[in-house]
Amino acid sequence: MPGGRLIDRYIDIFMPAYNASQHIRSVLDRIPGTIWDTIGSVYIINDGSTDTTRECIEQLSKEKPQVRPVHFEYNRGYGCAVERGLLLCKEGPCRMAVCLHADGQYAPECIPQFERKITTDGFDLVQGSRIAPHTALAGGMPMYKFAANRALTFFENIVFGMHMTDYHSGYLCYGRKALDTIPFESLSSSFDFDLEVIACARASGLKIGEISIPTRYADEISHLNPLAYGFRVLGVMGRYLLGRYKNLISQPRSEPHIRN
Repeated sequence: MPGGRLIDRYIDIFMPAYNASQHIRSVLDRIPGTIWDTIGSVYIINDGSTDTTRECIEQLSKEKPQVRPVHFEYNRGYGCAVERGLLLCKEGPCRMAVCLHADGQYAPECIPQFERKITTDGFDLVQGSRIAPHTALAGGMPMYKFAANRALTFFENIVFGMHMTDYHSGYLCYGRKALDTIPFESLSSSFDFDLEVIACARASGLKIGEISIPTRYADEISHLNPLAYGFRVLGVMGRYLLGRYKNLISQPRSEPHIRN
């Protein structure tokens, strides 16, 4: 491994959080107790929240030793928050890292399934699919989002040469090889960051898979502009076809610097 790091048994979790103070505690409480002994760090990245997210995270860090607060003084965007979490995980000795959203939309109870997919089945990057269990609409996904997801996924499978059912949940698990291969610091600061991760993983020949996750739409507030996001997705597909991500992977890189 790069730098001679000793990779041990630990899982790291990182949580991008923007105005999510009402949900963070319950999300942490729902992480299965059976895996807490294997968790090294839980980085909660406060992306310039204007509610009491900062205070909530600081309190949780006093109660749970694994919780590590990270605060942005202003809102930098989803991609920047995810990048910070990934680079922090990459610097440590974890064998896998999980992106768990702070708003409670994605089930922490699924983390053991991600772990098995990475450690037992040998996948490098695993996406949580809301579509695979055929319960997306029953779980509250709006029809327009479901239709857009299906249309984009159809073209993404053609472009990337895969057979995924969902590219857009954002519930991603990274094996050590993915952490050490993908140039996170060169990716988008917006919501298309996750798709760029998949594009880079595909361009570098990493083994990509998915697991079924439950769909839950409740009182969380979405900060995603669907139209702008759709155009960003088309941009990622276009850059992939042009070989931009393969070129990005092949460029020599120094050790990433975590920006303040």
